[in-house]
Amino acid sequence: MGNPGRPKTDKLDAIWLAKLTERGMLNPSFVPPKPVRQLRDLTRTRTVFTDERSRHKQRVEKILEDAQIKLSTVATDIFGVSGRAMIDALIRGERDPRVLAEMSKAGLRNKKGALIEALTGNFEEHYARLITVLLQTIDHLTTQIDTLTADIERAIDKLPDDGGGSGGGGGGMSLAERLDEIPGIGPHIAQVVIAELGTDMSVFPTADHLASWAKLCPRTIQSGAKSTGGRTGKGNAWLKRALGEAAMSAARTDTFLGARYKRLVKRKGHGKALVAVARSMLIIIWHLIDDPEARFNDLGSEHHQRWTDPARKTRDLVHQLERLGHQVTLTPATGTAA
Repeated sequence: MGNPGRPKTDKLDAIWLAKLTERGMLNPSFVPPKPVRQLRDLTRTRTVFTDERSRHKQRVEKILEDAQIKLSTVATDIFGVSGRAMIDALIRGERDPRVLAEMSKAGLRNKKGALIEALTGNFEEHYARLITVLLQTIDHLTTQIDTLTADIERAIDKLPDDGGGSGGGGGGMSLAERLDEIPGIGPHIAQVVIAELGTDMSVFPTADHLASWAKLCPRTIQSGAKSTGGRTGKGNAWLKRALGEAAMSAARTDTFLGARYKRLVKRKGHGKALVAVARSMLIIIWHLIDDPEARFNDLGSEHHQRWTDPARKTRDLVHQLERLGHQVTLTPATGTAA
């Protein structure tokens, strides 16, 4: 923003912005109250610790592969009960793949043949020392993450009950529980959403204002008579990351959001379809926070098809065939209701 006809320097720009602020011509930035800011510190620290734990787990898997132990090709989670028992036994000095495979639990017990093959390698004491250090760090981070989660839950319970809070909105359900009903949003993502948005939606007059603030709206770039779409922008990286993860989960569900992704991905591509689903989720979130009595109600995967105009769809299909060089004549099917 600049003042036409004047020199442009940082000092003059600052003066110009100060004058605009004095006259109330600039919209204020969203600064949540102190309890929400402190909640943000907790959720963001938990996210950082979770990322760090994931990196350490990847290092453990890489060391196992260096030792020709391909446990991850058989076990979905090598840090589950069975996988951890086998890794701990390797560290203690057990090298017999059959003995290690006997430590499998539940579904893995049906894969003993594959486990024996995956556990046949060249695991040495050097690898044991490295993995021991990494597992200690992973366990420490897990303890810290659990502690932070408990602190986050207590902090959310203390928030003002503007949008459900910990109190009686939505039939006695807390805001976090009502957000958890949205496909793709689990308890942790619900906590992140509350931490990043707070419980007072009066700062965002409409759901579209919130979507624009979060930079989940298409941006139009106009040059002369030509308009093109642009990137959505950075926005709140912590919120966009959480909604992106939720959108990927929702895309795999047989719900309205899942159907929306499947419909858009065909012509928009994976990335844009996920952004559209994330925006839809944010619109739902705005309404749930704004109305303490609101509950999520899935419209169903068939909602779009039910509301599609048959005449318009027929016209579009005819136009597609005509562009391919066909001459189309429509004859109503016999027995079709008017």
